[in-house]
Parts: sequence; structure tokens; C-alpha cells
Amino acid sequence: MRFFSAAEIDRLLTFPVLVDALAAAFRGDIVTPTRHHHEIARPDAAGTLLLMPAWTGPEAASAYLGTKVATVYPGNAAIGLPSVMGTYLLMDGVSGAPLAALDGTRLTLWRTAAASALAARALERPHAKRMLMVGAGALSPFLVKAHRSVGDFEDIAIWARRPEAAAEVVAALAAEGIEAHVAEDLEAAARQADLISCATLSREPIVQGRWLKRTAHLDLVGAFNLSMREADDEALQRAHVFIDTEAALHEGGDVAVAIKAGTYEASRVAGTLAGLCRGEHGTDAERDDVTLFKSVGTALEDLAAAMLVWKLAN
Repeated sequence: MRFFSAAEIDRLLTFPVLVDALAAAFRGDIVTPTRHHHEIARPDAAGTLLLMPAWTGPEAASAYLGTKVATVYPGNAAIGLPSVMGTYLLMDGVSGAPLAALDGTRLTLWRTAAASALAARALERPHAKRMLMVGAGALSPFLVKAHRSVGDFEDIAIWARRPEAAAEVVAALAAEGIEAHVAEDLEAAARQADLISCATLSREPIVQGRWLKRTAHLDLVGAFNLSMREADDEALQRAHVFIDTEAALHEGGDVAVAIKAGTYEASRVAGTLAGLCRGEHGTDAERDDVTLFKSVGTALEDLAAAMLVWKLAN
């Protein structure tokens, strides 16, 4: 059985190829049972254990199955560790034999960012030039690179509660030849942005709907439970809302929180990522209004990314 480190995953994957692989997976035949959530009591902040299985269906061109075992520990930032960590086990779909173990933390970063880019490719306006990245965690540079793979941005701003954290992301991107700058005023940056991507653990709305340009696209990636929120009710009310899977209606922040509070109706959700990939929804690129994508993550994305790593390495 082979092990793929974070460095090997970085060497093999590119966002254009991964985005296309995810699009094919959402159109294809992959079984994704309900993931298991287990709360882990901790003296500082409760952690979460996630078990996420998926396998290719009988109509798929090749047979694989896999499971991600992931942990989400919000308190890890205080000890210099990522909030999300995990391992992915990829198996042969015919025999069940283990094929590879992959760095699940890195795989999650790649596939999460690629899913946002996939949604943006369908929902973004072709004239989008300004991107605002809200949050400076491990996902931030991946989201910037993913969105750049499907959009032509002339200005990229990074905002974080701690400006020094945003500066670190700017420096990391610069090391890869990507120019970005720190946004000091969140509202001013948001009002100018064509695309706003959020990846935070905020418990209160950060982005206000009244700030959004008429043609803005809002990408909500953080806020993974019902006690978290990145955008306010007005942002949801103004937008054509798309979600990665139906799970976003009852788990994760933002959409599920607003539905539970009665300030937003599930029936208003315009569609899912699978529907976008299958052409079930008309193009939004010409619409003169706000679009919003809420991601809670799905095992389909993990399996598609792991399959791609395996195929590229063999």
C-alpha cells in the first residue's frame, strides 16, 4: 500500500485538472452515505470526528471506494496546528484491497477549494476582476489559487482579524508568483469585490448583505456547524443560493442556520453543485444579481480527488 504525503499531493495535483475531475464526479455514479459526526469533549473547545465513506457505483468506468477520517479542532490555532486534519484510505472497488493512504488534511484543502472554484466557474461573471479572501487559515491560499484557475483576477485582497495573519498569506502567495495585498478595511474591500470567498470559524456574520455589489459572487466555505455564521440574512435574501449538497440545508452554518431560525426558506435554494454540473440550472453568468455558494463538503469530493492522485501517480 502506498502513502501519499502532502508534498506528493501538491506535486501531482493542479486546480484545472482537479476542478474538471470534480465536475465529472458530480455528473457521475458515486455513492455517498451520510457521514458520521461525533463530538469530542475537550476542556478548551469541543472537537469533531468525521467519518466520510464513498464508492463508485456500478455504472462508473472504474471501481474505487474510500473513507476519510477527519478531525476538526477549533482550538488548534492556539497551538500552531491546523483546525482540520485527517487521513484518507483509498481501496480497490473490485476486491476491497487497500491501495493507498493519503494525507487527508492536504486532500481536504485541495478538494474544498476546487469545489468552490467549480461552483464559481458556473456562477461567476466573466468580468469579475476583484477577489476578496476573508480568513487567513490553511484554506486561504488554496481558495485563492483555485479561484484564479477559473477566473482572471486583477486584484486579490486578503482580510483577517489579525492583519499579520493576512500578511503571511500574502507572502506565501508571493512565493508562488501570485500578487495579493492585505485589506485593512473589510467593508470597503467587500463593497469593491466581484468575488468574496470566506473560510473562517466565525460565530457571527462577517460579511453583510448590504455590502455586496449587485453582481457579486459570495463563496462560503467556513462555518461548518450550526453555531457558526459568515454571512448575514440579508446576504442570503439578496442572492441566488446554491449549495454543494442537500446536507447544507440542515448542517453547517449560514444556510442551515437561517433555515432553522426561520429567516430563510429551504425552498428558495436555487440548486446544488451536482445540478450545476449536470446542466439542470440555467447559466447565471449573465444575471445581474448576487449569487452565493455554500459548501459543507462531501465524501464524493474526497474520493474524486484521491482517485485522481492515484491515477496521476500510476
